Amino acid sequence: MVVLRLTLAALAVIVAGAAHADGEVQKLMTPADKARLENYDATRKEAMQEAMGGLPREVAIIGALAAKHPQSFADFDMTGNWQCHTIKAGGMGALVVYDWFKCKVTDDGSGWMLEKLSGSQRTKGRFYTDGDTRLIYLGSGFVAGEKPTAYGKGPETDQVGYAFRTGASEWRIEFPAPQYESKLDIIEFQR
Repeated sequence: MVVLRLTLAALAVIVAGAAHADGEVQKLMTPADKARLENYDATRKEAMQEAMGGLPREVAIIGALAAKHPQSFADFDMTGNWQCHTIKAGGMGALVVYDWFKCKVTDDGSGWMLEKLSGSQRTKGRFYTDGDTRLIYLGSGFVAGEKPTAYGKGPETDQVGYAFRTGASEWRIEFPAPQYESKLDIIEFQR
């Protein structure tokens, strides 16, 4: 009987911890960003359809990226230096694929943090677990030379997206309905 009670108590702590972890990001997210994620599937589908009207070589790039299935983050260490590039799908233009820049992921003891280090459009933010194969990214967009603001300071800078691991040394973040230019921004990362 004592073993059963201890097992049930341990299970209650685990479940409460998991609920707290899941609830943390929900408490931090703005209502606008919650709506972006709720509409992620529809936004992504529409953006990808529009992207098919882009240049053939760029369509091939986004097609190959979209075909990569999400993998578990369980045994993946995101920390370190990455090359990264942005892809803008739908919206003002059908599809734009930018050159590669420098990004870095660090771990401050509370989890992974991303900073795009080069290029004119930058981002800085933090990841939150949303399941085995998906993370939520909450960040702030800024222009090179400016100081980034904290997430939650306003819709002009707030960024939200889903991160997916796609290989041994590659992953991406998809930003549905970003504030500027496109319907879906994708940042692809490779070692």
